[in-house]
Amino acid sequence: MRLAVTGAAGFIGSHVVDGLLGAGHTVLGIDNLSTGRMANLAGAVRADRFAFAHQDITRPDLVEVVRAFGPDAVCHLAAAIDVRRSVEDPIEDARVNVLGTIGVLEAARAGGARQVVFVSSGGAIYGETPLDGSGATESSPVAPESPYGAGKAAAELWLQVYARLYGLAWTALALSNVYGPRQAPDGEGGVVSIFGSRALADRPVAIYGDGLQTRDFVFVGDVAAALVAAVGAPGAGRLNIGTGVHTSVVDLHTRLQRLAKGSRPPDFEPERAGEVRRSALDASAARAALGWEPRTTLDQGLRQTLDWLATA
Repeated sequence: MRLAVTGAAGFIGSHVVDGLLGAGHTVLGIDNLSTGRMANLAGAVRADRFAFAHQDITRPDLVEVVRAFGPDAVCHLAAAIDVRRSVEDPIEDARVNVLGTIGVLEAARAGGARQVVFVSSGGAIYGETPLDGSGATESSPVAPESPYGAGKAAAELWLQVYARLYGLAWTALALSNVYGPRQAPDGEGGVVSIFGSRALADRPVAIYGDGLQTRDFVFVGDVAAALVAAVGAPGAGRLNIGTGVHTSVVDLHTRLQRLAKGSRPPDFEPERAGEVRRSALDASAARAALGWEPRTTLDQGLRQTLDWLATA
């Protein structure tokens, strides 16, 4: 297939590009490089079946870029992902995550795509997840606690509108907390890359709140495999992608210190607004629809991440 990938030079997007190329697809990577890095696409740019467009999804000329490529499907990963920044500037967050998504849908329609695979955030759209059980399901109430989560939920409504108006099939993958190689430990970096880089450098780590808040950590290679599978399952609707396991921030810190052979205790800072306290996802529906399941244990993934951080 011919596949366009927005956010292609980002942490998750670059792994998705690698996975799609490995599956034999032809890929157009689209990124404005505001946070993405061409270094993440070092392997992809050597492939004959890969092309790159330096393009912002909020600009109207995105339509011409996508139309010229003529994709069978569009994988939409480009986004503003900083929850705290979305609280501080919700208008900018909506400009990128809502208006940008509409721009991608228009480009997909104009370019003749039959399908859009959208990357959402299960950790942000469902709000608090009970500690009992394996996590939120696709039928759990959508209850975002930040503008970022609200933007992801709104984007899914736009996917439904384009399906009804134009027959554009859609699948939304609601990801839990993704981690792994290429996740930069600065800017919009995730907690694993931040904690890991500081553990390797024997630098202090700040935990906001009491550290008992939980997240569902899923390895980026497993996420990329889910995207590859979703391309072959158009119209699947929303599917959760996670492990279903609650891991506390304190436990994560302890694991990374052990793996990095460190012993520095964390510093505790006041809790931050807009962040959920408990989050985990039930991925049973993705197992049924895509034949997907996470294959990387947390310690395996953390070791791979530390190995990358040590040489990055």
